[in-house]
Amino acid sequence: MEHAIWSQGLTRRFGKTKVVADLDLRVREGCITAFLGPNGAGKTTTISLLLGLLKAQAGTCEVLGLPPGHAEALAQIGALVESPSLYDHLTGQENLEITRLMRGALPSDGDRVLKLVDLARDARRPVREYSLGMRQRLGMALALLGEPRLLILDEPTNGLDPSGIQDMRELIRNLPKEAGTTVFLSSHLLAEVEQVAEDLVIIHKGRLRYQGPTTSLGSLDEAELTVRVGDTNRALESLRELGFPIREAEGRLWIQAPADEAPCIAAALVKQGCALYELVPHKVNLEARFLALLEEA
Repeated sequence: MEHAIWSQGLTRRFGKTKVVADLDLRVREGCITAFLGPNGAGKTTTISLLLGLLKAQAGTCEVLGLPPGHAEALAQIGALVESPSLYDHLTGQENLEITRLMRGALPSDGDRVLKLVDLARDARRPVREYSLGMRQRLGMALALLGEPRLLILDEPTNGLDPSGIQDMRELIRNLPKEAGTTVFLSSHLLAEVEQVAEDLVIIHKGRLRYQGPTTSLGSLDEAELTVRVGDTNRALESLRELGFPIREAEGRLWIQAPADEAPCIAAALVKQGCALYELVPHKVNLEARFLALLEEA
């Protein structure tokens, strides 16, 4: 499959510090890829390099098959990086019209994106009266003008309430199948990312730590089962014979074993005469896997 974003050895320094270090990116076209990392990991700098806002000091990069900042590529890219730049004294619709004219989008496109981000009713209000969430949604509308092939988003849910986050999630999730748009999404909300992203790119201190399908990151951790019993010591004796690693925490036993081993574990406990109150597969979520990966790094 072709790559919407491709880089080899991408590097950017500020002073003596490598903020982006030898980064090899492979972002599949037509997919939603989440770009993750702690504060200061180099995410915003990387996005600025992809958009041609900063120049790389080493390595090569292509965005939609063209160098970063190339006019033909920029015409096919929508971007929302940090907080949107808006004219506060103008209305939302006037802000949108200025960008529409610069991008050469159709007049009807303004109405389309306002409906997409649920700002049609507030379009004639001055932007200085907008809440932070409304400003973020207007920034998203600006990025969607012209039906871009690639949408680069840096914290798009910043300032949104839970309802707004859900609406934004559904909007982003539908873009690849409805418009064929590739989405490259930077976010700190890992629970939201897990629900929309097919692929992940994780960086830490400017270096690549993981790249691949969201589901494959789970292979970095074994599945766990939580067990609550009447006699912990007796249960430990019984379960250790099965050979699974076990730890005790929060009044429960945590067993590193896949969910399909649950019947075998339950049978062993009952055979030993243990009162079994609870046996539950424990899903290791993206946040836990993400933190474990950073600890390894």
